[in-house]
Amino acid sequence: MTEKPLRENGHKASSDHIPEPGRRGRFRLWWLGVAAVLVLGTTAAVLLPFEARTSRLQAWVLGRYAAPLGFEVASGPSDHIRFPKQGPFDERLGYTRIPAFVASLQARGFEVTAQARHNQALLAYQDRGLYAPYAEKAQAGLTVLDCHRTPIHSFSYPYRQFDRLGSVPPVVAQALLFIENRDLLDPDRPQMNPAVDWVRFTRAVLGQLGSRIDAEFDTPGGSTLATQIEKFRHSPGGITHNEREKLHQMVSAAVRAYQQGQDTLPVRRQILLDYLNTVPLSAAPRHGEVHGLADGLWVWFGTELDRARFLLTPGPGLNENQTERGQVLRQVVALMVAHRRPSWYLAQGRKDLDETTDAYLRLLAAEGLIDTGWRDAALRQRLVFRDMVRHPPLMPTSHGKGSTAARSRLAGWLDTSLYSLDRIDATLDTTLHGELQDTVSAYLGRLTDPAFARSQGLMGERLLQPASLGAVRYSFTLLERTPQGNLVRVQTDTTTQPLDINEGSKLELGSTAKLRVLATYLELVAGLHARLAPLEPKALRATAFDRQDTLTRWAVQHLASAKDRSLDAMLLAALERRFSADPGERFFTGGGVHSFNNFNDDDDARRPTVREAMQASINLPFVRVLREVVRHTMYQVPGSTARLLEDDSDPRREAYLARFADREGQAFLRRFWRKTDRRSTDELRSVLLEGLRPTPERLTAVFRYLEPSATPEALGQFLRERIGEKAPDATRVQSLYSRYAPDALDLPDRGYVAGVHPLELWLVAFRLQHPTATLGEAISASQSERQAVYGWLFRTRVKSAQDDRIYTLLEVEAFLDIHQHWARLGYPFAHLVPSLATALGSSGDRPAALAELMGIILNDGVRLPTRHLTGVHFASGTPWSTALGNAPVKGERVMTPEVARALQQALSEVVERGTARRLAGSFRTPGGEDLSPGGKTGTGDNRVVVRGRATLALNRTATFVFHLGPRYFGSVTAYVVGPDAARYRFTSGLPVQVLGSLGPTLMPYLDAASGNGCPIAPSS
Repeated sequence: MTEKPLRENGHKASSDHIPEPGRRGRFRLWWLGVAAVLVLGTTAAVLLPFEARTSRLQAWVLGRYAAPLGFEVASGPSDHIRFPKQGPFDERLGYTRIPAFVASLQARGFEVTAQARHNQALLAYQDRGLYAPYAEKAQAGLTVLDCHRTPIHSFSYPYRQFDRLGSVPPVVAQALLFIENRDLLDPDRPQMNPAVDWVRFTRAVLGQLGSRIDAEFDTPGGSTLATQIEKFRHSPGGITHNEREKLHQMVSAAVRAYQQGQDTLPVRRQILLDYLNTVPLSAAPRHGEVHGLADGLWVWFGTELDRARFLLTPGPGLNENQTERGQVLRQVVALMVAHRRPSWYLAQGRKDLDETTDAYLRLLAAEGLIDTGWRDAALRQRLVFRDMVRHPPLMPTSHGKGSTAARSRLAGWLDTSLYSLDRIDATLDTTLHGELQDTVSAYLGRLTDPAFARSQGLMGERLLQPASLGAVRYSFTLLERTPQGNLVRVQTDTTTQPLDINEGSKLELGSTAKLRVLATYLELVAGLHARLAPLEPKALRATAFDRQDTLTRWAVQHLASAKDRSLDAMLLAALERRFSADPGERFFTGGGVHSFNNFNDDDDARRPTVREAMQASINLPFVRVLREVVRHTMYQVPGSTARLLEDDSDPRREAYLARFADREGQAFLRRFWRKTDRRSTDELRSVLLEGLRPTPERLTAVFRYLEPSATPEALGQFLRERIGEKAPDATRVQSLYSRYAPDALDLPDRGYVAGVHPLELWLVAFRLQHPTATLGEAISASQSERQAVYGWLFRTRVKSAQDDRIYTLLEVEAFLDIHQHWARLGYPFAHLVPSLATALGSSGDRPAALAELMGIILNDGVRLPTRHLTGVHFASGTPWSTALGNAPVKGERVMTPEVARALQQALSEVVERGTARRLAGSFRTPGGEDLSPGGKTGTGDNRVVVRGRATLALNRTATFVFHLGPRYFGSVTAYVVGPDAARYRFTSGLPVQVLGSLGPTLMPYLDAASGNGCPIAPSS
């Protein structure tokens, strides 16, 4: 039986035989496909307009996508954070630079205490180039807080704003929506996506396609207010560079809109308000960038926000102001038009702006948004812009000295300007006591009132006269010693300039320099004690010292004979040494012969102890103390030049000198290299010239070496810049030009004439000629110069001339060593004038630096950091929130405790029995705390002197650097700047009296029991 094949319509068919459908089947499949397409098309035709109108699907999808994007702030630095890299608002608010800010502050003793952490969803979102969604700030800026976290400076930018949507006049909101985004606030579309206006978007897409066919084809914009905000805040340069950037704007705006939920109406209201408050409106002279309608009205037209709001809001009494109403309406519409091309419309395109504004005013009236009367009143006007020259749009300022000093310090650390700093979204914590700062500032400001000054005891001999009050300026600094460092509580002065006299000046503060000299003197005594005290009497008596080194000779004699060989006893004995106050001796110093006088002639015949000279501030004993310090410094190094020169018969002198010159020359060259490192061309010259006594000969000697090819005219101009009216005439200039030609003097002679170390002169010239050279290259290039600087000392036949030149050079080198002592104790300048006049203040000082020295003394020789700022919080409330605080304090011992205690006693005696005795017993707090003061007075009379005759008074200063008990210290300075200073005869008694009369004002704030002081954090 043969098997029959299965039928085609049977239940089973062979796998290798699939029959094709017939004509009837094919027709049926075709109709099914057509039906599917029709169904899908019909569905899309129905659903897409529905979705475009309601945004329900977008709300569901984007709401679910946006909800997880988040961050949190936790302690310590974050490794899960992305900072924006561009965008005008991110740059202005400082967000893009936070990593650089953190690095700069960490280098200055700060550490990150808290920072935002982005979750993985937000990190991935930003990695796609999208802008982080969060509630952005329409207004931000720098806030400076005092030690109680009370604002002492607050800058909000933009300055003027609508605080809520309800405060925006309806016509303003309606006009903006009509021009830019008409359906934004449609209440019947609660889930609407504000990032896309589908009708405008479609027109924009078609316009772009048309423009590719015909470049002249009109291409309307498709941006909504939401995407425009994303653009001008976060897009690079605030513009849309390409389609990809437009997509970033749209997606970012949409995600931001749905992050708080699917109902977007509250977000849309906020978008309208934010746009009005932050839209960019170009930049104006003497104001800077302009953002927001409110600031735009004031900056460009001088219209205040409150007045504009009154005129634009319906209400009674407006009919009589039709002209003004029309002008303000015109200004508002003009700014809404101008934001499209603000730099053009608000500058060169003002005529176009007027014409375009007319067109929109007619459209607004046609739409019924304004009545015809208001329209006509506005059309009759022309835009009248502010006169930027006669009435510049200056921001109101009320910067206090303390907050200005804090801002200036932070601006320097962050490498930005005060203008930019004020616009950074940051909060700055300072150590200042705001209320006390204001109280002291107000008190000092009243001292120009004769009646008040007289009531404070400031009138009289060596004080002030009524006619002289106005020109006297005062500065005051108060610090508190705490476990966290020396914290500045008050820093103020009475100048109207931003310069802070306490920290930004260089003043001759007279006898306050005696405190630095005394500290150096006692440090050297302590050093001798450490070296000599361990020696047995026999070894001590055999100690070799040079006959010129009287300090070492005294130390040996004291330790050889003293029963108490402790350091405290030796320091006490050093303070009891006597030095003559005779002004008759002439001193060879600074390359010439000088004489010095005492302030009181009655002191001339005295031979006081160092302690008594400190109490009475007698000049000549301290000149002689400094001379002893200089000579000790010259001879204390074994093999020094000074010791070598005494043995004229040593046959090895020449060979030894060559080795010595090479070694010593390299040592000094390295010092000068550090002094001149990282200096610009102008700064190199300034550093060299700053310490010179400006005479035509000295200046010419330097100029001709640094500028060998310069013309006589250039020399004349240089001399006029340095010494003004005292510059020589053209004939003398020509003579000097020839006399100090490059080949007229060798390097040692030129350095001698100039009064500077020859190697410093050489190095400045070398660095000017080779700005990229290294220290090794300088050492290699200076071999012959190093030999010449020291070798010429033995070639001069005239012994007296040889000795003078040797001593001048040795004195310069000694002051380099002394400067290192002073710098360790906070001296703020890069060099000392190599002259005994430095003992009387000729090297200058700063009140703040003297206060720092006082803090070292009070803290038993440990130098604590002086702190003005305790913390900075950037971008609070944003995904880039970063807070920094001071790292734990690390003190540096720079003075032995015994020296510090000896100085404490000496400073107390200045008040008890010396020049500040009027303060004795005057400082006791209401709570009974004894804040007995100590300190040092100083008077400086700074004049330009030529050939011994005073020719021009530059300033007169009087300073008192003080401490009040063991916790508080500071300085008070009175000064007059300019030629009028010659008329003033006040002394340091003036600042002493100021502090005394200020005492009752200070005491309630300094009383530990009152609770009025600043809170002190526990030591870490």
